[in-house]
Amino acid sequence: MNPTLPYPIGTPGTPWGPAERAAWLARQPLRRSYADEVLAPLQAHLPPEGELLDCGTLDHSALGLPRYALRAVRSKAWRDDRPTVLVTGGVHGYETSGVQGALRWLAQDFARHAARVNILLLPCISPWGYETINRWNPAALDPNRHFRRDSPVPEAAWALACVARHAPRVDLHIDLHETTDTDNSEFEPAKAARDGKQPDLHPIPDGFYLVADTDRPELDFQEAVISAVRHVTHIAEPDDSGRLIGSPMLRPGVIAYAKRALGLCGGMTGARFVTTTEVYPDSARTSVAECNEAQRVAVNAAVGVLVGV
Repeated sequence: MNPTLPYPIGTPGTPWGPAERAAWLARQPLRRSYADEVLAPLQAHLPPEGELLDCGTLDHSALGLPRYALRAVRSKAWRDDRPTVLVTGGVHGYETSGVQGALRWLAQDFARHAARVNILLLPCISPWGYETINRWNPAALDPNRHFRRDSPVPEAAWALACVARHAPRVDLHIDLHETTDTDNSEFEPAKAARDGKQPDLHPIPDGFYLVADTDRPELDFQEAVISAVRHVTHIAEPDDSGRLIGSPMLRPGVIAYAKRALGLCGGMTGARFVTTTEVYPDSARTSVAECNEAQRVAVNAAVGVLVGV
């Protein structure tokens, strides 16, 4: 998909001010329902082994936007002598299989894993982003660059507070994402326009891949997840420079980012095992159901490594 250049908001080379941010927000209609597609199935498929947590409200009413009930699921039989698994989805609301894959995993797999590990699941961190199919929040900020103390992004702040309260020690964190064609056609051009810079575009990988943490890559763990997902969908091959989205491959289908330094969701805990999934839903070689299943299988494989299965 070709990028939208020049971006229709702002002046090239000049960062956005309040007027440009307001103009961008006015172009973001609600396209689907968080209540119907996330909260309702979360309640309907909650297993007896899990308890639904009320994590407060995300209130965008000052901008004329909705208020969102924030929900997470925690193991009922929480034991301090068990390892703890954190599963997060919907940090970027437009990455649909991150949310729907998390809900699929809750319905099909949460119960059996809850017999051996503590689980905290945050299936949709960015409800407004989910409804508008958007990477940013209403302030034109990317939640996945703001997972740090005193975060100015409420989506990141509520997730940080929820994890600190309900899972103060985490052994495994898997964060469910997608890489889409709109990364190059919309979101990177919008980011460049917002910041007064030139777009930094890379070929979109055709297939599933993982992003490890540079500080704790645990490459055998990453490889185990890739091996499991390979049975569900194809794994991304490197581009002509041997990279994925500008980063060198450490193992087939695995790159790494400095997650804490970048303020990424994957850097929010001290977990030994950390990975970010990246599904490519725009591939002609996959389907919506396959993408959701790839997320589910990735979580199961990650937990399997943690418990030694």
